[in-house]
Amino acid sequence: MSDITRWTIPGPPGTDNQPILGDTHMPDGGAEAAVGVMLICHGFKGYKDYGLFPHLAEAASDAGLISHRFNFSHSGMTNQIDTFERPELFERDTWRKQANDLKAVIEAVGSGALPGGGQPMTIFGHSRGGVTTLLTSGDPGVSEKLAGVVTAASPSACSRLDPDQKEMLRRAGRMPSPSSRTGQTLYVGRAWQDEIDEDPTWHDPCRAIAAIRCPVMLIHGTADTTVPVSEAEDLRRARPDMKYLLIDDAGHTFNAANPLPLDQTPPKETQQMIDAACGFAVECCQR
Repeated sequence: MSDITRWTIPGPPGTDNQPILGDTHMPDGGAEAAVGVMLICHGFKGYKDYGLFPHLAEAASDAGLISHRFNFSHSGMTNQIDTFERPELFERDTWRKQANDLKAVIEAVGSGALPGGGQPMTIFGHSRGGVTTLLTSGDPGVSEKLAGVVTAASPSACSRLDPDQKEMLRRAGRMPSPSSRTGQTLYVGRAWQDEIDEDPTWHDPCRAIAAIRCPVMLIHGTADTTVPVSEAEDLRRARPDMKYLLIDDAGHTFNAANPLPLDQTPPKETQQMIDAACGFAVECCQR
């Protein structure tokens, strides 16, 4: 098992200055022996320690990548993984906050505040984290810093609310979103949808994926009932030159349970996704 270091960096402006918590998996030989960096972005109601992410980070470090998995500042999660310890932050989350968080981690690596400065950098995003990865990487100021981008089970839109649901959210100011994992009733705040409505062009993953200047890989499961394959096809049409992998019989988490301890063998679909993501990232870093 690689050396794992826990870290905290300050939250960027626009995120209520909430800290970003993360873990770094360092490859054998340390930073000097690394071939590059992988940043790992979790999805909706996810967190850095969820299911497949520690396994992905460990596999990335085994492949020679310094891997940083982290909690978005408004995920509501801390290092106390049994509960959403900060549900009030979850309610205030927006896409821009997440993009600012990801930019802050990129800058922390670039400045040397986190390991990997000067190394080629890749980003992996799962589900909603995939959308955040695309929206952020579509910014030319970010894209030029990246060697590659991988998304897994990423939606092709920032909101699935119908007009009636949007109006209900505007009137009530928030919408319940229960967590089956913890039993808590979380809330999505009105700012989430208001931000999308104010700038729909920026909040378009298909626009963003087409604007990314580095190589892109998209991975999806054929049995994903949370984000159907049709959304992967939307993204594929927007970026025909990207690498595209469909994994047979894989669900939204690529059949990974939560928790999935590092000493436990992942399902074959999980391992297939991890191997593909790490292989692509290493290939991009070695170009």
